[in-house]
Amino acid sequence: MTEDSTAESSAEPLVFVVGDEFSGQRVDRVLAQLLGVPRSRAATWIDQGRVWMNQETLDRSSRKVQAGFQFRVSPPVPVSEKPEPESMDLDILFEDPDLIVIDKPAGLVVHPAPGHRTGTLVNGLLHHCGELAGVGGVFRPGIVHRLDRGTSGVMVAAKNDDVHDRLSVQFRDHSIERVYHAFVRGTSRMQEGVVDRPIGRHVRDRKKMSTRSRAGRVALTRWKTLERFPEHATTLLEIRPETGRTHQIRVHLASIGMPIHGDEVYGRARKGRRTGLPALARPALHASVLGFVHPGTGEGLRFEAPFPKDLARWMDVLKTKSNRSSG
Repeated sequence: MTEDSTAESSAEPLVFVVGDEFSGQRVDRVLAQLLGVPRSRAATWIDQGRVWMNQETLDRSSRKVQAGFQFRVSPPVPVSEKPEPESMDLDILFEDPDLIVIDKPAGLVVHPAPGHRTGTLVNGLLHHCGELAGVGGVFRPGIVHRLDRGTSGVMVAAKNDDVHDRLSVQFRDHSIERVYHAFVRGTSRMQEGVVDRPIGRHVRDRKKMSTRSRAGRVALTRWKTLERFPEHATTLLEIRPETGRTHQIRVHLASIGMPIHGDEVYGRARKGRRTGLPALARPALHASVLGFVHPGTGEGLRFEAPFPKDLARWMDVLKTKSNRSSG
């Protein structure tokens, strides 16, 4: 799943107007020719919200351009240094010659990016594993999927290219079992539901995603109520995303009026509204279960990660209050 929220710095914006010779062509093809970059890179910049067309964020590579269209492009700052191995305490759930499964703590960035050159999971994995698969790229070796910096829970990384490819196929085919748990604001009477809303870059803020994007990609999230805590205006949900869009769970839950506690981007609490719960420095979202078929052995594997201390403390407070009320 692509839940990573690490923002990358941008170089000086490039501004230009489309000439007659490019009218009617796909925007990624036009950008590639005008900027002298591969078409795939131009498409990536569009997906990252780095391209504006006629003052609006562009998030679809297939759009056709017309003469006179104005573009503004903010390329990422070039990164020149490869990540270095760093000693790090990793909570390893499973490891063999092909892959490694860890329980990622909240606050740990998955891979290096501007503003987070060191101290990432990749740095720790390089120290622990030595060489990692290169398919993920120079700065994301072994990384098959990501979690937001503030999200805790189960992740898998590949140790060689073949395993990386085969795991990536399972993620693309949505055959991976992924179960998340989240504490959300509100106590909806609904027991379960499905959010089927496309997700794309926010029209005005490229660091955010939105269900109101003009060119969003298909996104589907299933959720189920596990327990309600009306005294704290809080509900514990089980979430099973069937697609892996950036910030998908956070965006989808916020879009149906159940934002995740602690999410300052998509679910900031109203002023003066108190829940009586301990302060939380990150979204109350945890990747609890990850299940997949081992690419090498064909064995079905399933890993679970219990709530970390901060969310376990929340659960204790909620349960205590609930028990008092019922008694």
